[in-house]
Amino acid sequence: MPDLPELKFAEDGEAIPVWCAPIAAIKAALDGAAHALPAEALALAKASGFTPGAGKSLAFVQAGGAPGVLFCLDADGDAFQFGALAGLPEGVYRLAEAPEHPDVAGLGFLLGAYRFTRYKAAKAGARLIAPQGADRAEVETVASAVALARDLVNTPANDLGPDELEGFARALAEKFGAGVRVIQGAELERECPLIHAVGKGSPRAPRLVELRWKPERTKKLTLVGKGVCFDSGGLNIKPDSAMALMKKDMGGAAAALAASAMIMAADLDLSLRLLLPIVENSVSGEAFRPGDVYRSRKGLTVEIGNTDAEGRLILADALALADEEAPDLLVDFATLTGAARVALGPDLPPFYTEDDALAEMIARNGFACNDPVWRLPLWKAYEPKLDSKIADLNNAPAGGMAGSIMAALFLKRFVTPGRAWAHFDIYGWTPAAKPGRPEGGEAQAARLIYNLAREKFNVAKLS
Repeated sequence: MPDLPELKFAEDGEAIPVWCAPIAAIKAALDGAAHALPAEALALAKASGFTPGAGKSLAFVQAGGAPGVLFCLDADGDAFQFGALAGLPEGVYRLAEAPEHPDVAGLGFLLGAYRFTRYKAAKAGARLIAPQGADRAEVETVASAVALARDLVNTPANDLGPDELEGFARALAEKFGAGVRVIQGAELERECPLIHAVGKGSPRAPRLVELRWKPERTKKLTLVGKGVCFDSGGLNIKPDSAMALMKKDMGGAAAALAASAMIMAADLDLSLRLLLPIVENSVSGEAFRPGDVYRSRKGLTVEIGNTDAEGRLILADALALADEEAPDLLVDFATLTGAARVALGPDLPPFYTEDDALAEMIARNGFACNDPVWRLPLWKAYEPKLDSKIADLNNAPAGGMAGSIMAALFLKRFVTPGRAWAHFDIYGWTPAAKPGRPEGGEAQAARLIYNLAREKFNVAKLS
């Protein structure tokens, strides 16, 4: 079984103190206003011409000769701005005073300290003692789950194919005592024909991985994650510019695994089912073709308008399977469309649901935990565009407009009307580093769903 990553605070002990203050307060102190900041820090700042700015720090020597650090906070800055502390020189640090939101500060630091080290060792960096008042176990659990998703997305496809992604799901299940079932081969072709069709062109066999945790509990949550380990586009092959980052096309599965890890680690009082349709979309003589027609698990026939619209196909069968058990909440995560990024950029994934109460909870929890999303409409007037002349649906109708909405409307056809269902069209990648978010893979919407599950099901930790 593969090892699951961990992000942890430093142990208590001697550490360099860090005084964190808003930029305005530091500027005022430099101008002579009353303050509680170390005089040595202000004297050095004046002598060196230090200009306070968001995330900037100043190392100084305290009166007794011990080192200290002054760190600048932006009153209107990113909630994870404490992540910038991870850029301090190697050493162990502690916050000199308890921050206003200790859990957020601690999580921001740990997420900022994340490094992908599978192929290149990272330099030793700053470590932080858990901020005073922080729930250390909770923060470390959430950070480690995000690190798992980031590691998965950052790993190239030669080392993370369907076998390996299944292996991580099994390792997570083993850690938390969950059951695992894998559907593949002839059974997959019979039970989930769209998943089989997309993956049959690759020598690395397609499959559907199902994880069940605490099935005896009455409150039912089902998560579905798109697991395309690499997407060449199939016979409608992508240009090289569009293929370069396709190792991240399993980002939906990574986010679903991260959310599952948080839920199970917290022992929330609910029953969790995780479904991961896992494939590689390859070019070969066995690959599915434009114009092919397949009957889905739900019974709807689908004409293949474009083999590069494969994600919605594998999700369709997985959603149909999930829907058959009528969960109290059904959520899917998918790196589904470039149109979503054109509309909202890389940092703000769109989500879709017809449940207004659920939509309000999603948006509120997203912004509250600094995992923001934005609702887009399941615009019914566009539904006829999915029609096919020879089948029930076309997976990629001509026209190209409203691409993210069209994909969501396609998925909607595989979920029972009235079901509490939400679809997240995530990017799964941070293109430019920000506090708490290094460049690379990201577990978008995972922390949101963890927090939402606690609210919607009115549950807390049982242990």
